This record gives sequence, C-alpha cells and structure tokens, in this order.
Amino acid sequence: MRTERGSGSEAAIRGRGTAGGPGAGPGLVVVLTCAMAFSMMQLFILGAFGPRLVGQLGISRTVLGLTTTVGFGLAALLSPVAGRLVDRVGPRRCMVGLFLLSALALALIGAAPGAAVLFIAVALGGVPQALANPATNKVILAAYRPDRRGAVTGFKQSGVQFGAFAAGLPLSLLAAGIGWRGAVWAAAGIAVLAGVWAAVALPPDRAQLRAAVPGTTHSRSGVVGRLAVFSLLLGCGIASVNTYLALFGAQRLGLSSTMAAALVAVLGAAGIGGRVAWARIAGRPGWAEVLPATLAAGAVGAAVLLGLAVVAHPLAWAGTIAVAVFAVSANAVSMVLVIQRAAPGRAGIDSALVSAGFFAGFAVGPPLFGVMVSAAGYGPGWLLVAVEFAGAAVVALPRGLRDARGASA
Repeated sequence: MRTERGSGSEAAIRGRGTAGGPGAGPGLVVVLTCAMAFSMMQLFILGAFGPRLVGQLGISRTVLGLTTTVGFGLAALLSPVAGRLVDRVGPRRCMVGLFLLSALALALIGAAPGAAVLFIAVALGGVPQALANPATNKVILAAYRPDRRGAVTGFKQSGVQFGAFAAGLPLSLLAAGIGWRGAVWAAAGIAVLAGVWAAVALPPDRAQLRAAVPGTTHSRSGVVGRLAVFSLLLGCGIASVNTYLALFGAQRLGLSSTMAAALVAVLGAAGIGGRVAWARIAGRPGWAEVLPATLAAGAVGAAVLLGLAVVAHPLAWAGTIAVAVFAVSANAVSMVLVIQRAAPGRAGIDSALVSAGFFAGFAVGPPLFGVMVSAAGYGPGWLLVAVEFAGAAVVALPRGLRDARGASA
C-alpha cells in the first residue's frame, strides 16, 4: 500500500483534486488540449505547407526535413530545464508562456524570407514543446480527482493529433484563399487569444512542495527512467510512421497523392480515439502499469502489417489504424503513469524527462528509417520499426509485472 504524506499544497492536491469546482469543467480540458496542439503547431505547419515553402522560399527538401529533426532535438535537450521551471514557477505561468512563444514562432514562420528564419522559429518553438507535458500534467494534478485524471490526460494528449489536423485541413484551406503567410499569421493570432484564455481559465499557481516523500525517490526515479527509455523507442517508431507513411503509400503501393494523404488522416483520427480510450482505461487502478508493454506489443503487429502491405496493399490501412490504436495511444498511457507516480513536487521534471525521451526518438527515428529504406527497401524499414516497438515492450514489461505482483500481494 502506498502512502503520500508531507506538507505543501501539491500533496493535498494529489489526494483530493478540485474536480467539480470552478475551472475544472470542460473549458479547462479545452485549454489543456489547445496547449498540446499549439506546442507543436509550428512543425505541423512546416509539414503541411512544405510544398509552398520549397517553391516560394527556394529551400531544399533536405533543409525542410532538417527543421523537424532540429525541432524535436532541441525539445529533448530543453525538456529537463522546462520541467524544473514548471515545478519552480507553476504550470499556469508556464502555459501562458507556452501559448505566447508558440505565437511568436508562428509569426516568424509567416515572416520568414528564407531557411535561416525558419530554423530560428523552430528553435524558439522547442520551448513550448518542452513545456507542454510538464505544465499540462501539473494542471491535471491540481484540478482533477484521481479517478478523472486518466480521461482528462487522454483528451489533452489528443491535442497533438488535433494540431496536425488543423494544420492539414482548416489552415491549408485558409492558405488557398489568403496565402500561406496569412494562414500562419492567423494561427499566431489564435495562439495569443488562447494564451489570454489560459490566464483566465487555469487555476492559480501554488507554492510547490520541494521535499520528496521518504523512501520513494529512488523507486520513482526508476519508473521515470524506464518510461523515458520506453518513450525513446516508441518515439523512434511513431516518428518513422508519421514521416514516411504517405511516401510509402505513393511510392511502394501506387496510391494517388490524395489516397496517400488519407493514410495520414486515418492515422490522426484513429490516434485521437485511441489516446482518449486507452488513457481512460489507464486511469483505473492497476491498469496504467501493464498497458505500456501491452500496447507496445500490439504496435509490433501493426508494423508487421505495414511490412506485409508490400504484397497485400489493403493491409496498409489495417496497419495504419493499428499503429494509431496501439503505438500512438501508448504515449498517452505513459503520461497517465507519470501523473500517478510523480513524486510530490516533481511532476514537472518527471513529465519532462519522459517527454525528452519521446522527443529524442522523434529526432532519431526518421533518419534511421530513411537510411534503412534507401539501403534495403520499405520491408526492412518496417521491420526496423517493429524491432523498436518490441524493444519498448521489453523495457516496459518487467516493471509492469513487478507492479502487478505487488498489487495482488
């Protein structure tokens, strides 16, 4: 049986929450979801508007691709610092800063005359990426009872997919009417408004508890370390799918550009549903510990289906849905586990360390996949993704088994 004692507001918050009180309704969930969406919006926009940027700014496809690697790499490096900052100054201030920095990064993209300013914008956008999970997780701890945190975490994690959808459809349609720069500036304006809304809607920052609970720091740091490695391997595989799925559909399966893009749309839509559903389940007692390994194992099968699509093309759709349901959703479940296990006063830094692993995977995975495809084709490439997911399952399994035995003792 675990007990958490100590003085300070967070210890009280962790036990009781404030669900049902002012600010803990649907409006707060929307703010959290928007924070996750805007934290990566600059990268989504660079991807969605890539053809326009290549044509009008005269940059190469290689340079455009490097923006994603730089963005996630910087977010991984900045995450530990961002986590400590959230624990020190509070999530409300950090989330307002997240929206304003996202707006500034988007405004720079809209004004960019060439590659140099794009890289500056991506570098600046690494700060909101690093702040997003620590700040939103701390808000969830402060505003919701334990029995609601899993579901709320699933909704806010789905914000990443909503951000990709917004860049790929509404903003793209807007760009057709007013130009891509106008569409990006419109997104920057919305980010500013979201920052104002966050300042009003979020619970006030409280004094943070510094001292750890005796006897728990070592065991919980072990959980965080294991989840960081799990997220690294998971991120490698997910990023490879995100980056190359449409290209695989067009080059290897002979799909039209529209149908290849539809694969990505299916991935996003299924990811939203999967994250919400599995995170809700993870919020039940005992489930969060065993789900990461289970979902990663399911993701292995999803990668195998993508590989088999080379000979049976319809399997690409089944594999895409399975990647979303298992791999993409596993990231949300890992955040539920972080919220449940974070030591008092350390929810920000613990969330940041796990996020750093995930961002590092996003920076490393696509280049490795690209090298494999260039050398041996898409079949071995998807096998590499399956191995990465299998590694994630192995990393997660031992801890899950020990927790399961402890819970049943």
